[in-house]
This record gives sequence, C-alpha cells and structure tokens, in this order.
Amino acid sequence: MDGSSPRAPSLHVRWLGRIPYREAWGLQRRLAAERADDVVGDQLLLLEHDAVLTLGRHADDGHVLADPAELARRGIEVLRVERGGEVTYHGPGQLVAYPIVALERRGLLLRPFVRALEGAMIDACLAFGVTAGRREGHPGCWCDPDGPSPRKIGALGIRVERGVSYHGIALNVSVDLDDFGLIDPCGVPGLRSTSIAQESGESSARPSTADVARAGRAFALALAARLDAELEGDLPPLDPDRGLEATHDSTRAMSGAGTG
Repeated sequence: MDGSSPRAPSLHVRWLGRIPYREAWGLQRRLAAERADDVVGDQLLLLEHDAVLTLGRHADDGHVLADPAELARRGIEVLRVERGGEVTYHGPGQLVAYPIVALERRGLLLRPFVRALEGAMIDACLAFGVTAGRREGHPGCWCDPDGPSPRKIGALGIRVERGVSYHGIALNVSVDLDDFGLIDPCGVPGLRSTSIAQESGESSARPSTADVARAGRAFALALAARLDAELEGDLPPLDPDRGLEATHDSTRAMSGAGTG
C-alpha cells in the first residue's frame, strides 16, 4: 500500500455516431441491467439521434404541439420512456449522452450526480466559448439563466433502477432550433431553446455530426473530471477526418473541465 487514495471506478466511453432512438434505448437498458449485475463497469454512451420526440413517464402529451399527421409526414416518432421530465426533442446536431453509472459504488447521491451532469454541459459549452449555467428550479443547462432572457441549451432527464442511472442529457450543438416548435420544450410553453451555434453567432450553421463529436469529447472529459474518473474506450475524435490523432491532454485543455 502506498497510502494514496483510491480513484473512483473508470468510465468506459463509446462514441456511437448517429443511431435511431430505439436502438440506443435498447442498448442502454441492456447495459443498465448488466451494470447492476456487475457484468460491465460504468458506461458513457455519446451519440446523435434521428429526429424523435420522447415523453417522460409522467409527461403531459398535450405539450406535443404538432399534430400526428405533421409528425408522420416528417417521419418523427413519439415515444414514452422511463426517464423523468416532460417532452424532449432529439435530432441531428444535438449531442446526447447516456451515463450508465452505479451511483452507490461511486459514492454518489442522485442530486450531486445531476449537478455533475449539468456542470459537464456547462464545461462543454465553455469549450466552444459559450457561457452557460444552472437555473434554480429548472434542471439542465441555460444561457443567461438569471437574466431577462434565459435560453435552454441543454436538457436533462434520468432514470435510476437497481442503483444504476440511465437516460441522460441532450446538448444543442448545431441542431435546427425550428424543430423545437413541435413541442413545449420540457413542458414549458414559450421556453426559448438555443444552441452552441446560435450563441456563437453562427445561426445559419447546419446540423453537423462532426460538431456533435467535438462537443461529445469535451463533455466526456468534463464529466470524468467532475466524477474523478479515468476515461477509457472510444472518445469521439476532435476532427473525424483525422481519427483519434488529437491527444487526450489537448482535449482536456480545450474542455475547461473543472470541479465547481
């Protein structure tokens, strides 16, 4: 024994690119069961979805504003899932992260875990020069949270079963903000949604999987720092054309990850 404090368990990250919601939903439920049985360690799935609307288990479906014919025309499915929270839009240009974490084994209560997820979204925004923060009473990540024009840039909704979390966060990177007009985001009529591209003055930017990958890398590094966990596995590339040539250290510097 060298007397040093043991580190928290590692966090295995997977970059899945764009995959259908149902496929990722099935994968995270399987991994959550395996994590509860100690078959696998803690996991972090990073991905982008095709357009879909999801409702939390007690969500009011009246917050879906588009009629079924319009949704069918656009090929957008509406699914009720196990997480908490209201209706959420997922689509191209949005980072989705599903942390599958055995909270007790990591010495975490639910509230500090939620704050770590919010903090990691804040750090990921900062990596792109966008200032964001928490808004009291409104889970997620916000721009101008306490000002005259709060704008939601990241949503959060998780489920814990057998001590293991799944579902997670959605961070708007270069998503088409007009698609949020299909719903009352998070069940709040009139809520303004924004994105990293919008806040960076690039409102004409098109949804980009490459941008989602870069945001996913920053988020993963920030979350690992906040959980005091070593990352292993498949981090998203900084530049998909270069693969994983960029170093872990250079991305940690980019992410601005901290423990506030």
